[in-house]
Amino acid sequence: MIDLELVPKQKRPAGERCCEPVVYPDVERQQAERMAAVAKALGDPVRLQLVDVLRKHAGAVCVCELVPLFDISQPTVSHHLKVLREAGIVGSERQGLWAYYYVKPGALKELSAWLT
Repeated sequence: MIDLELVPKQKRPAGERCCEPVVYPDVERQQAERMAAVAKALGDPVRLQLVDVLRKHAGAVCVCELVPLFDISQPTVSHHLKVLREAGIVGSERQGLWAYYYVKPGALKELSAWLT
């Protein structure tokens, strides 16, 4: 049995902390913003699946090969790829009318290292 001393609640002066923080973040603000952008881009199931497909390929994949994998239109697939590209996860190169996509090497390294 633990004996706890109960004391009445008292109002503390403005600006005074109730207690000291137990831990402080190791992630700096800029790093947190970068990782949050990557996590946000991966927060959609279709985008997560697109990254999964792209990382399994040895080279760049044509968007025309990606469209049949999903029950969404080509413009919607392209929108998801644009979000991934803007987050720095996916790169692309144009060849004629088609765009080819690939996962950028090391794009997920920072988030992955933090998660482990």
